[in-house]
Amino acid sequence: MDIDPAATGWLLASTALVLLMTPGLAIFYGGMVRTTGVLNMIMMSFISIPLVTAAWLLVGYSLAFSGGGAGGFLGGLAHAGMLGITPQTLHGSVPELLYATFQLSFAIITAALVSGAIAERAKFAAWMVFVPIWAVAVYCVIAHWVWAPSGWLFKMGVLDYAGGLVVEIVSGSSALALALVLGPRIGFKVEAMRPHNLPFVLLGVGLLWFGWFGFNAGSALAASGLAAAIFLNTLVAGCLGMLGWLAVERFRDGKPTTFGAASGVVAGLVAITPSCGTVNTLGAAVVGLVAGVVCSFAIAVKFKLNYDDSLDVVGVHFVGGVVGVLLIGLLATAVMTQGPKGLFYGGGMGQLGKQALAMVVVALYAFTVSYVLALLIERLMGFRLSREDEVSGVDLTQHAETAYPEGVYGHQAPRRPSLGSGSRPRPNEDEET
Repeated sequence: MDIDPAATGWLLASTALVLLMTPGLAIFYGGMVRTTGVLNMIMMSFISIPLVTAAWLLVGYSLAFSGGGAGGFLGGLAHAGMLGITPQTLHGSVPELLYATFQLSFAIITAALVSGAIAERAKFAAWMVFVPIWAVAVYCVIAHWVWAPSGWLFKMGVLDYAGGLVVEIVSGSSALALALVLGPRIGFKVEAMRPHNLPFVLLGVGLLWFGWFGFNAGSALAASGLAAAIFLNTLVAGCLGMLGWLAVERFRDGKPTTFGAASGVVAGLVAITPSCGTVNTLGAAVVGLVAGVVCSFAIAVKFKLNYDDSLDVVGVHFVGGVVGVLLIGLLATAVMTQGPKGLFYGGGMGQLGKQALAMVVVALYAFTVSYVLALLIERLMGFRLSREDEVSGVDLTQHAETAYPEGVYGHQAPRRPSLGSGSRPRPNEDEET
C-alpha cells in the first residue's frame, strides 16, 4: 500500500493541533492558580513535552503499540528506540513515524493534565522524576490495553475512540492518587484560592478547544466523512457542556461565570472524547449536556471528602471521562461504529457492561500504580514542598522567578484602605498560616 497524501496531510495537521493543546493547557492551568504559582504551573506542562517524548521514543511507543508482548497486557520491545521504523514504514495509509508522533502528543497532554491536582505544592524535581516513569508504567500499559489490536480490552470490544479511558480516566485517577499522597495545600478550605487571571483561563480553553478538533477528528486517521462527523460532534459537545454548566450556575448560584463557561467547555470535550466516533450529533449533544451538568456538581466533592484536587482534574476529567465512556453503552449507533450499538439503539446491555468493566479496571490500575510511584518518590526525595517554601511561593522557591512584581512573596502585605472607602484592611495572611 502506498502513502495516502490526503490522510497524511490531515494527520500532520491534527498532530500539530494536539501538540498545541499542551501549551494551551499550561495557560489554562496558569490562570487558575494564584500569582505565586503561575510559572511553576506552566512549567509543569511544558516540561512534560520533552520528558514524555524521551520515554516514548525509548520504549513507550513500542510497549503501547507493538505486538509480541505479555498476552494483551503489554506490547513488546520490537520498536524500542523506534527500531525498524523508517520513513517508508506504514501504519495503514500513513507513515508510522507520523502515527507514533500523533500518539505521542496524546501521552504528553495526559501527563500534563495530572499536574493540575498538585498545583502550588509539589517539588519540580520530583515531578520531573515522576513523569517519564509514569508515562511508561501507566499510560503506555493502558494505551496497549485499549488501542493496540492485541490489547485485551480492545479484543473484548471496549470502545474508546480518542481517549476517555486512556487520557481522561487515567489522568483523573492518577491525579487523585497524587493529591492524596501530597495532601492539601496550606489554607485549603480556609482561603478562597481563586483563579488569579480569568482571561488566561479563557485563552487557554480556547486553545484547548481548537486543538481538540485534531485530538478527536484526527483519530479517524483520514480526511473522511467520519472525521467530519467527529469534528461536528466535538463542537456540539463543547457548546452543550458550556450551556449545561452555566445553567447549573444560574439556578444554583444566581449568576453564570466566565470560569464556569470555560469549565463547562472542557467537561463537554472530555466526555465526547471517547464517544466522538460512536454517537451521532444528537448523542453528542446529550453527552456534552450531561457532562456539563454532572461535572459542575462533581467538583464540590473534594471539599466533602477532604482531598485537595487543586484544579479539579478529578471532578472534570475523571468524572467527564466516566460520563463519556458509559454513555457509549447507551448511545452508540451502528452508523458510526460500523457494528456495536448502545442500549438505546437496540444493542442491549452488552456494550454498556464492557464499558463499565473497562472504566473500573483502568481507574484502579492508574490510581494504584500512580499512588505507589508518588509514595516512593515522596519517601526517597520528597514530593511535597516544605511549609516555608509553599508559603514563600512555588515560583520563587522552585524557579527563582516570579510572574509578577508583587508575586515575590507568597502572600501580599495588607493594603491601607483609602479614607472614607468603607473597606477594611485584609488580615496579614502570613500570620494566619
